[in-house]
Amino acid sequence: MCGRYELTTEFKNLPSVLKKDLPKGFEENYAQQELIRPTDPVLVLKNEGKTSTSLMLWGFISEWAKDPFDPSRPKPFNARAETVGEKKLFRGSWRHKRCVLPASGFFEKGHRIRRKDSQPFWLAGIWNRWMNSEGSELETCCVLTTEPNELVRPLHKRMPVIIPDGLEEDWMASVKDVAELKALEPLLSRWSPDEWIAEPIIKSPTSQMSLF
Repeated sequence: MCGRYELTTEFKNLPSVLKKDLPKGFEENYAQQELIRPTDPVLVLKNEGKTSTSLMLWGFISEWAKDPFDPSRPKPFNARAETVGEKKLFRGSWRHKRCVLPASGFFEKGHRIRRKDSQPFWLAGIWNRWMNSEGSELETCCVLTTEPNELVRPLHKRMPVIIPDGLEEDWMASVKDVAELKALEPLLSRWSPDEWIAEPIIKSPTSQMSLF
């Protein structure tokens, strides 16, 4: 699963696609985050006719929720890739609101899993928009998970789905029918661990909420 991750990439080294359409003032206020947790604001790349970068809360809220801040209502931060298209909560977003979240590493049982070249990568996600009767909006998201590969298996029974570089636009693109949606399924398969490393964490990372 993915319950903690980081984005410690300097702004100048973020993927260029993230910088196409940024929230106002984002570049000036950007800071690296050593620890990102569920319910934190997160950086998300989405496509609603055009590719844009948004700030969302990490924890999925349905559009029919009466109170998005009700602490008794679960806000899933992960969704299983194998069943995301079947669950009522996620089905609409799987069809129409797929997204990616930039990360430089994720954490499992005292280990940081990252690319050997330390470059950022894309966590596969889905997102949703909640709106109240006055028109106020709240965007939320969750990360898709899959069966672990040999690198992650000793640490956890699930791992995040990672979208290969250059395919993030394909992942987010609007689909016309079930066949086009099904064509995305290979992107949900386990990623090869050859270019990745799991390193023990000596000091626990701290959250830096000043990023947003």
